Amino acid sequence: MDARNPKQTVREGYDAVSHLYRDDGGEDGRYAAWLAALDWLLRPGAAVLDLGCGCGVPVARSLTRDGFQVTGVDFSEVQVERARALAPAATFVHADVTDIAFAAETFDAIVCLYTLIHIPLDEQPPLLHRIADWLRPGGWLLATTGHHAWTGTERNWLGGSAPMWWSHADADTYRTWIADAGLHVTSDEFVPEGDSGHQLFWARRLIGRRPRARPSR
Repeated sequence: MDARNPKQTVREGYDAVSHLYRDDGGEDGRYAAWLAALDWLLRPGAAVLDLGCGCGVPVARSLTRDGFQVTGVDFSEVQVERARALAPAATFVHADVTDIAFAAETFDAIVCLYTLIHIPLDEQPPLLHRIADWLRPGGWLLATTGHHAWTGTERNWLGGSAPMWWSHADADTYRTWIADAGLHVTSDEFVPEGDSGHQLFWARRLIGRRPRARPSR
């Protein structure tokens, strides 16, 4: 791995393990309750952005089946190609989530599951500010983050041929970053996984509140 380019490690890693990470018929699993809750919160036909959409399963597939307008973004070419086949009613963009731009107040909800943790730490707060800007007043963010702070690499992740890289802060730091972006955290909880786990956040852009100024990168 080129330590100077962790994003390239993540991109190539997901290209290599796409089918190992999730097969075409993958079930909604733990996502099911989260997506059902989001479905209940949104108006019919709402616009949803799926950042780090992977192969489109289960988020984009489930939400488009429920009638929502979904845009997915991922920088793994393999994942995006699969997503276009597995969730054809959604729109998918092959891009880095930290570089892509959308107009202010475009989306009613933004889903960012297991994505922030693959982004360099200094790029995560600016992305959260952009997320807040993209949300319409009253819009929702559903995101998973780190629970404990850690940065590291696992070789031959999931039994594949490529390494994978992660970098995340702890849950308290993410609470602060989300609030600093101008979003109100309505709830968060620990989601166990193996010997560790992640933090699941629900946050909302309050009506009448403008997102705070973005930090410089």
